[in-house]
This record gives sequence, structure tokens and C-alpha cells, in this order.
Amino acid sequence: MPKQPRMPNMQQMMQQVQKMQKDMETAQEELKNEVVEASAGGGMVTVKVSGDQVVREVRIDPSAVDPEDVEILADMVLAAVNEALRKAQELAATKMGGATGGLDLGGLGDLGLPGL
Repeated sequence: MPKQPRMPNMQQMMQQVQKMQKDMETAQEELKNEVVEASAGGGMVTVKVSGDQVVREVRIDPSAVDPEDVEILADMVLAAVNEALRKAQELAATKMGGATGGLDLGGLGDLGLPGL
């Protein structure tokens, strides 16, 4: 007679999901306090973004301000912001991946559980 597949222990699974949710909430809180920085134009424009992807600071070296060529300044700001946001997303992915313990959530992400 073929062996019946074991039913997962729902209580144990829920405990794991609750722990994972708590770990993810903790990671999200920690991300608010971490800051990444990116620059463009050889450091003429520097942008700081928190791990939760909020732009915290934009610094522009006064020598970067040329009234005759505002477009280049805009390009530097755009490049620095995009790079800082990319770094913040990478940081968040690393932190949140640690919170899930590398667990493949499969279809669990579709359950509508907060943090999943």
C-alpha cells in the first residue's frame, strides 16, 4: 500500500510564520535606521537614502552649480538618487532575506498575511 503523504503540523507552521513575520517587522524597523550613500560627478552630488528607501539627504558641491548648464547638475542628481535607491533596495533584500531564513514562501505570499 502506498504511503500517505504526511500532513504538515499546522500549529508548528503557524508558529514559524509568526516568528518569520516578527523577524521581518524587526528587519523593516532596522532598515529605517540604516543609510546608504551614493555620489555622482566625482562626488559633486551625494545622496543618502535610508534602508526603507526614503531620501534623507542631498548634498551638492557649489562648484557643480553652473547656471549655464543646469542639465548636467540635474543628471548628476538623478544618477546619485538612482544609485542610492538601488543600494537601499539591495540592503533591504539582504535584510529581509535574512528574516525569512532563506525560506521559499512559495504560495504563502498570496495569503494576504502582513509582512509576507
